[in-house]
Amino acid sequence: KTFLTSFGAIPIERRLYQADTGGPGYVPLDHLWDMDGHFATEDVRQAACFAMAHMTAEETEQLLELCSLFHPSATAIKHIVEKVSEEMEPHREALDTTIQSSIEAPADTKVLVASMDGANVLLREPGVPRGRPPERPRPEGPDEPKNATYKNAMVEAISFYGAVPKDHQGPERLRSFYSARMPEDRAVTFKRDFERHLEIVESNLDPGVIKLLLCDGHRVLWNYADHNERFDRYEKLVDFYHTDEHLSKAAEALFGKNSVEGKRWYAKYRATLLEQDDGVEALRRSIDYHGRTRRLSQSSRKAVAMQRTFFRRNKHRMSYASFRRRGLPLGSGPVEAACKSIVKTRLCRSGMRWSRKGGQRILNFRCYVKSRLWKEFWDTYKRLRCSA
Repeated sequence: KTFLTSFGAIPIERRLYQADTGGPGYVPLDHLWDMDGHFATEDVRQAACFAMAHMTAEETEQLLELCSLFHPSATAIKHIVEKVSEEMEPHREALDTTIQSSIEAPADTKVLVASMDGANVLLREPGVPRGRPPERPRPEGPDEPKNATYKNAMVEAISFYGAVPKDHQGPERLRSFYSARMPEDRAVTFKRDFERHLEIVESNLDPGVIKLLLCDGHRVLWNYADHNERFDRYEKLVDFYHTDEHLSKAAEALFGKNSVEGKRWYAKYRATLLEQDDGVEALRRSIDYHGRTRRLSQSSRKAVAMQRTFFRRNKHRMSYASFRRRGLPLGSGPVEAACKSIVKTRLCRSGMRWSRKGGQRILNFRCYVKSRLWKEFWDTYKRLRCSA
């Protein structure tokens, strides 16, 4: 058999044994050097999987042609990724737990921040693309786009924060790690993994570390968190920059787009939210006052009502002034960035459509890379494969 090694393709003579009655064969040499079911050696498999976390199979093929002695085709690279993923799947929870347990909180950790968010991915499934008005004419016949629909992939970020450095308004982020799941009804697997990851991380934390759940204002996320006793031990905060966006929309609805008065009002109440403990109540009173006294169009009144509802619904999660005084983070930047760098950058390039299984393979590898846990992942994968 010809094997793909770090020195290129090498043909090796092997003895294969099989029962007289037929059935599966057994190759002692393959078993001895851990090549059962593989045509590429371990170092080649690792290089292919690592590269696929960053780029397509075709790009990986070109890269390896330029900088290595082994030159697998794009198809062979896909087969390597598929095979490694299939070997991981039965041990997914054990592998994940082992890797998560290896994470040690930095010595200066003051705050643990858990965040979650979603990012749309185009799936190769029947459905109507989002955002297309139903009354708009659509093509008929063989060119009709039947297998394309957007669904929401979920991303988690668990971050360690230290104290507030000099000349900084917020605490220093020491480290983050990530996990992501392809779209799934009610995100059952994602939620289970998220809670398990937190349990593992918390077991290694100093009891004095503050635990914070920090997300944007999406109602689905907060309904899940508010009705789950798992998060009763967490302080909860809506991402300030998401709140800031709603404040900007309220100013535009009340005073008009790019108006001087609107900009002044926005700047005043942005500072109020950050500096006063009753900042949300002051903001709501101002919205009510201007909503009554200004002559607004029907669409503007509707927009004002939407923003007022947002601040009313989330006011108990907007203690920004208190959090600033205590040196706690206000923004869910790590998970927002992860949605882009883990999901969007890799899975949402031009023309890409994914199966849920194929996309999850890439997300698994990419999360280990972005979490700086690739070595821990690959070492654990090798141990689990040998034990199996």
